[in-house]
Formats: sequence, structure tokens, C-alpha cells
Amino acid sequence: MTPSDPTPDSGAEMPALVTKNGGEPVDVASPVPSPSSPYFNEGAALGEQLAHSETVADDRPKVGAGYIWLVVLALFGNFMALVAPIGFSLAVVVNRLAPDNQEFLGYVTGIGALVVVLLGPVVGVLSDRTRSRLGRRRPWILGLTLIGVLGLIVVALAPNIGIVILGWAITQFGFGIAGLQLTSSMGDRLPESQRGKVGGLTGVATMLASIMGVAIAAALAADPVLILLGPGAAGLFFTLLFVLFAKEADTRQLAMEKATLRSVLSGYGYNVKKYADFSWNWLGRFLFNFGLTLATTFTTFLYASRLGVPVDQLGGIIAISGLLGIVGTVGGAALSGFLSDRLKRRKSFIIFSGGLFAVGATVAAMAPDLTVLLIGGVIMNFGLGVFSAVDQALYLDVLPEKNTQAGRFVAINQFSTSIPQFAAPLLAPVFLAIGVASGESNYSLLYIVAGVFALAGGLVILLRVKSVR
Repeated sequence: MTPSDPTPDSGAEMPALVTKNGGEPVDVASPVPSPSSPYFNEGAALGEQLAHSETVADDRPKVGAGYIWLVVLALFGNFMALVAPIGFSLAVVVNRLAPDNQEFLGYVTGIGALVVVLLGPVVGVLSDRTRSRLGRRRPWILGLTLIGVLGLIVVALAPNIGIVILGWAITQFGFGIAGLQLTSSMGDRLPESQRGKVGGLTGVATMLASIMGVAIAAALAADPVLILLGPGAAGLFFTLLFVLFAKEADTRQLAMEKATLRSVLSGYGYNVKKYADFSWNWLGRFLFNFGLTLATTFTTFLYASRLGVPVDQLGGIIAISGLLGIVGTVGGAALSGFLSDRLKRRKSFIIFSGGLFAVGATVAAMAPDLTVLLIGGVIMNFGLGVFSAVDQALYLDVLPEKNTQAGRFVAINQFSTSIPQFAAPLLAPVFLAIGVASGESNYSLLYIVAGVFALAGGLVILLRVKSVR
């Protein structure tokens, strides 16, 4: 769950004791004021304690390597379980159950993403107010991950598309919102000076997870259960490591604001003008992710169309594409994350990433053969790596109410990812049908449109976000 801090607002290291000014020991594993803290008031609501702490210090203490690697690995496993099916496994399942209706893939992924949109803020508000021995975040992370595994089992055993949609909705609710809780944990703890670095590491981890998950799924493509549960098992394992070892203070003794229907419903909205930079960054992320989803949802079908190879025989080619993409994602995410912290700049990296993604998407759109397809994919992955690392740091920079409502605003921010995941696949058939004969699909136009959206997202962030360089 949310890691710990020496003061209410901190985000310090793994469980250990540090001394504060006069030498008084402070529990670094606590995400909220401990009873020994000068800011702790047993009769005050948690929100009041943390809100006060936000005025005491402008930044949090640095976190330790232990917490960083636990959260990076947890996100690695979470993405492997969630993104591998989107990138490969679901296409195989849809092709097996409805070979003449490939557009059903968009409905499956879109409805699953809608579940995160609808329920993410509810869980965010509830987790902000959770009192438990394990703290605020960890009970939700564990429970949601188990639900995600259950959803994968339903998809694997589904006899028809309707059950696939149900199973994937369960999977998205579980793994999708568990990922939000992991991000909320980072919002609780990370100081500004480490957000780019950790964003770079998590960007590398999540991109590698996507690629490795697809590679594992492709290797298990002959087994309808393992193709989904192979990556899912990795997600469960790394999440358990985080839950067991990323300690968080017991919050049962704290007086917290009760979750009411009104407070839960209020989690869906906020004052857009008051948090203008958060709002503009949200829009930029939305546009970039819309383009990303347009492209990645139909990657397997693009390859099948260009190469004349049946979908269920593309496992090896998709795996090769994924392995080459590692070079792009690792380079883009790792270098940009560290450089953005060192240079104290975010926005120039964001517009660079949008431009790169647009170039890669155009190359893939015009590709006449496998070699050019792979080149386009590497360029897109490099741009995506840059974006995933730096924008994570940027949105944590502009995240409102970090101490008291991190879960809520992280969930609202996730709308910028999950709404495109819902809407883009539903809109994609419109672009696929333009300018082609009946029964064919215009993947070239789809990929060009995807690049335009990604570039537009970078421009919005560059021109409209003011508080971050």
C-alpha cells in the first residue's frame, strides 16, 4: 500500500527509523502522521492532518531503493497481465470464437476500459479513506489483483464473445484499478526530484512487461488457458511481493472522513479551472492515448493484412517485433526520465515523444513489407517510452491534493487512458472502412490518424501546461 513517510506529507523509504532534527525517531514506513509526530492529532480527521502537513513542506523526502524496485516490479507484473492480452491474446481468442467478426476485438477492449472509467474513482475515494492494518493502498492492490486473475480465467474458458466481454471487464476492473492504486502509492511518496527517474524505470518496466507478456503469450498460443494465465501469473507474483514487503502504516487508529454516497460521487469531478495544469495535462494524455490505442489495438491485424499471414500464425513475428521494440522503449523511457529530472524539464520531452510516435505510425502505415513495419514499430516504441516516463513525472508534478486525495485524482487522471481505450476501438472501424472495398480494412489511414492524435497531445501539453517547464 502507500509507502511511508517521516511526516504526514512525506514519502520516505522502506521501513526503518530516521531521526528528525532533535533526534526524535520517526517511522519512515508511515504514510500518515504517527502518534509520535508533532502533526498527529488523534481527534482530527486524517484529511485535516495531511492537509496541514502539505503546508509544512513543499516536497517529500527521497524514497529508498527498496520501495522503488518493489513498485517497479509490481507495475511490471500488472502490465504484463493486462497488456499482453490486449496486444495478442484477445485477438487470438476473438479470431477463434468469431473469425468473421474481427471488429469484436474493439468491443471487448472498449467495454473493459469503460469499467475502469466508471469504477476507478469509486475505488480511489474509498482507498483514500481506508482504515486497515495494512494501510490504505495494499488491501485494494491485493484484492483487485485476485479479481483480475479471476477475470482472465473467465476469458480463457469463454465459449462465446459475450462471456469474453464479461471476463475482460472483470480483468480490467481487477488489474486496471490495481495499477491505479500502485500509482496512488507513488503519489503518496515520491518527491519531485525522483519522479522523472522513477517514471523512467516504471516506463521501462511497463513497456518491457507489455513486450515480454506478448512474447510469453505467443509462445503459449496453442493453449487457450495458458495464453492468458501465463502473463497473469507474473502479475500476481510481483504484486504479492509489493503487498508483502512495501510496508505501510496501520491506519485503523486514525479518525478518517467517512465515505458517503455524496463523497464517492464527487470523486468523478473537480474544479477544472482551479487545477488548470492538471486539466490541460489530462487532455494531452487523452489525445496521445487515443492515438496509441488506435494503433496498438489493431497491430496484430495490420501485420496479418500486410504479410498475408493468418492471425493465429503470427506469434513468432509479433514476438520479434516486441523484442525489437525493447530497444526503443528502454532507450526512450530510461534516458528521458533521468534527463528530465537532471534538466528540470518535462514538456520538451513530451512534444518530442508525440512527434516520434507520429513518424513511426506513418512509417508503419506505408510499410510494404515486414522490415519497414518493424522500423515503424521501433520508432513508435521509442516515442512511447519517452512519453510514458516523462508524462508520469509531469502528472505527479501537477497532481492536486497529493496528501489527502491522491487516489481520487489518480483515478480521474486514468480517465485520460481508459476513455481512449473504450472509445478508440469503437471509432476505429469508421477509419478502417474509409476508401476501401467491402470486406477490406484501411489500416494505413488508421495509423496516420493515430499519429495525428499523438502529436496533438504533445502540443496541448507543451502550449497549455504552465507550472512545469
